[in-house]
Amino acid sequence: MSETDKPLVVVMGVSGSGKSTVGAAAAALLGIGFVDGDDLHPLTNVDKMTAGIPLTDDDRWPWLATVGDTLAASDGLVVACSALKRSYRDAIRERAPRAFFVLLTGSPETIGARLSKREDHFMPASLLQSQFDTLEPLGADERGVALDIGSTPHQLAARLVEALGSPSHS
Repeated sequence: MSETDKPLVVVMGVSGSGKSTVGAAAAALLGIGFVDGDDLHPLTNVDKMTAGIPLTDDDRWPWLATVGDTLAASDGLVVACSALKRSYRDAIRERAPRAFFVLLTGSPETIGARLSKREDHFMPASLLQSQFDTLEPLGADERGVALDIGSTPHQLAARLVEALGSPSHS
């Protein structure tokens, strides 16, 4: 894979779906970097989420611009980012048009159980339903794939890599 065709991938989904774990595993398989989109949030967003206050779109636009700029400035990168709405993905694509989105899907019960076991994360489980309410699945015209979280992170990472090479998703 040459530098010019290394993928720009956004592993997306609600909190607790496995974005960071699957994203890091996929980045390792692809031989490219990984960034957790949570690390790109401004402190004001982190403070709101820590307090259990859902972010507004006005809170998200600068963060999404940073996610897109981070992808665009790379020579191949996987970013974990919720990207729950199409408009959020459009904002990322505006800055990184080659971005490929991988939606990790699972039931609220499965993901809620995962969240309840988390320690030291600023996203409280109480905000999970608001994320499911906001989630807009990938459109047929969006470059990407949806993967069910019923598999292991390594299996999901391998499927992600496979999807990148699939002509139907390019």
